[in-house]
Amino acid sequence: MAESLVRVLVVDDYEPFRRFVRSMLERRPDLPIIGEASDGLEAVRKAGELHPDLIVLDIGLPSLNGIEAARRIRKFSPESKILFVSQESAADVVGEALAMGAGGYVVKADAGGELLEAVDAVLRGGQFVGRRFSGHDFVGASDARASQEFRTSGTIAPLQRNIEITH
Repeated sequence: MAESLVRVLVVDDYEPFRRFVRSMLERRPDLPIIGEASDGLEAVRKAGELHPDLIVLDIGLPSLNGIEAARRIRKFSPESKILFVSQESAADVVGEALAMGAGGYVVKADAGGELLEAVDAVLRGGQFVGRRFSGHDFVGASDARASQEFRTSGTIAPLQRNIEITH
């Protein structure tokens, strides 16, 4: 049974949202949370130390944005699957996240209904993109098409923290 456990690292700088993700994942005993991080550099460090099976990662993080953190994590823990859960809902950002190899993308406002479905899809090796992006074609996204802004900036503007957390 221990072999079926999926070790999870949760990364978000907004502690109430980390609590929300924790509460969602705790519904599934096969998804133990082995660590949490509140900024991009800490996420890279913990991923390198813990080698989680799944990383639930925000984009708008201090010190290093989530997309750049994911690129660095790929070097230290290439076997870790990444699921972005972010307030950012621009299609080009979603494309950028998928281009660097993430298995999925969920907008925080939709996480209550999509998080566990996304986790399952990513863990099966599939790709999950939230329903709000239906009609967008993210197939074939590659790092070569990644926006110069994300490759060079290292940080993005802090995102507003006006999410509603429901259980």
